[in-house]
Amino acid sequence: MFIVVYLFICMYESNATKSSSFLMICRKILRFAGLGAGLAWGGLQESARRVMYGTPVGDGKQSALSPFLSDQNAERVALALCRMRGAALKVGQLLSIQDESLVPPPVLAALDIVRQGADVMPRKQLNSVLDAELGQGWSSRLRSFDYEPLAAASIGQVHRAVLKDGSDVVMKIQYPGVADSIESDIENVRRLLTYTNLIPKGLFLDRAIKVAKQELARECDYFLEASNQKRYKELLSDSEGYYVPNVTDELSSKKVLTSEFVPGVPIDKVAVLSQETRNYVGCKLLELTIKELFVFRFMQTDPNWSNFLYDDSEKQFNLIDFGAAREFPKKFVDDYLRMVVACANRDRAGVLEMSRRLGFLTGEEPEVMLDAHVEAAFIVGVPFATPGGHDFRANNITHSVSNLGATMLKYRLTPPPDEVYSLHRKLSGAFLACIKIGAVVPCREMLFKVYEQYDFSDDHSEVLSNTG
Repeated sequence: MFIVVYLFICMYESNATKSSSFLMICRKILRFAGLGAGLAWGGLQESARRVMYGTPVGDGKQSALSPFLSDQNAERVALALCRMRGAALKVGQLLSIQDESLVPPPVLAALDIVRQGADVMPRKQLNSVLDAELGQGWSSRLRSFDYEPLAAASIGQVHRAVLKDGSDVVMKIQYPGVADSIESDIENVRRLLTYTNLIPKGLFLDRAIKVAKQELARECDYFLEASNQKRYKELLSDSEGYYVPNVTDELSSKKVLTSEFVPGVPIDKVAVLSQETRNYVGCKLLELTIKELFVFRFMQTDPNWSNFLYDDSEKQFNLIDFGAAREFPKKFVDDYLRMVVACANRDRAGVLEMSRRLGFLTGEEPEVMLDAHVEAAFIVGVPFATPGGHDFRANNITHSVSNLGATMLKYRLTPPPDEVYSLHRKLSGAFLACIKIGAVVPCREMLFKVYEQYDFSDDHSEVLSNTG
């Protein structure tokens, strides 16, 4: 229930914008057609292999996979996505953070390539974007600019630079045409996923596609991201252990965002550090996630591990990338907090009541669906169920939840509320990060510290019982 799987394997580069030439349109059509043909051939090869050699004994999971998800096709997808930009690469990256229990290992391994970045813009194209956004004299406002990108991601690429006063900054520069191509990119994703039957009916692809379009449109507006970053900095100003870099307004625009450079390693790299450090990092990550939702009601919802840079010398999280930040309505947060508490306390009646109020259930589901739904909720509530430190690596909840997925997909009658697509992506990312680094975290104490101070004054429903 809580871990919503983003099975958006995008396989098509952005359609040409209105100003693109006919030649470019033809090239992109041919590239998409070539990828589709390669996937179809790979699917036929995998089907033939299964018929000829059979599925290895005990590998029931692999046998249940679509033949389109062969090792060869996974590699085709990853390499194609790395040559693509915009919405196509973004959804590939969303998939790449998932755990092996939710995504087949061959796909997970191939898409890890995607998470590392995209093909970079040529220097001429990069200069054209900067000239258009900041004016042709933009370089005169800098002491230096590094044309080798620090990172190349789904919507833009990041470059180091030094201001005239000697300050180190990073400049995020958006790929041309990304914002204009979101609609066509996502629609092509929908067509391909529908054609290959990679998405079960119970995942309600249409609703997920709608939410993805809205999220990507917001992420393409760097003015909005700059505003989110400033708001986030203010919200965390009194919270120890977190730092949000300053925005350089004079070198920012709708498609360029310049911010203070901050050091640190992505959160998954913390796995090689001491257990004490891993526990600290896990605690700070869960503390932040709980505070974002239940205190601020404003959350950075992209769980990409590279957005959380840990500086061990300062024992500090340097937080970056706020394009996916969003608000949550108080009524939704009120009921969601009650839902999490019910999960932690194994309160079946509370889980079902809050699930209906939030829109996870219609009230018409068969008992087998209700049983699976509640069991999944209890499993996800395990980190919050008992006092003391929860060992995430020893109790990998994603494996347990995935076993209930088939039942829920078969009997689900309604898509989840729009708010949970981004929220569950963040929550699952936080849990997976704690599993990755092997953190031991006192989750229940964190949750109930917030719950006991929470203001339900605008909500007149009865507070759940047995919440101690």
